[in-house]
Amino acid sequence: MSRKLVAYFSASGVTAKAAELLAESVGADIHEIRPKDPYTKADLDWTDKTSRSTIEMQDKSFRPPLSDDSINISDYDVVFVGFPIWWYVAPTIINTFLESHDFSGKTIVLFATSGGSGFGNTVNELKVSLPDTAVIKEGKLLNGKLDRTSIINWVESLGI
Repeated sequence: MSRKLVAYFSASGVTAKAAELLAESVGADIHEIRPKDPYTKADLDWTDKTSRSTIEMQDKSFRPPLSDDSINISDYDVVFVGFPIWWYVAPTIINTFLESHDFSGKTIVLFATSGGSGFGNTVNELKVSLPDTAVIKEGKLLNGKLDRTSIINWVESLGI
């Protein structure tokens, strides 16, 4: 079994494509982080102050429940965690995922997709969901046209 895992949440399929290419490029296993209640298009309407995603992101303590999350994190040394950027940070479902497993001694490398913003305060907002012994790296935005060579070069530059 691979010692690298790509775990990702994708609301619209964009992050899923980046995750699949990353996993294929570095020979990692892949795991989709799925909410118990899938997001609808209306749920994702960030311009609607009453949409599900807006409400969740306004409450940093909110943890959307996961669907099946039976991945065994202890099998991996490095876990790439991917997500779309919502309100300049990771969606709170990423906190749910991190809090649902023991990441002690693991290296976590974040990657994201975004329509225009960077990672913002993501690392700090996710650290609260991890043990002190986990190493978290900001990683990279995987937007636009991606290719295996650039992904492999990026991962090799991380020294993992």
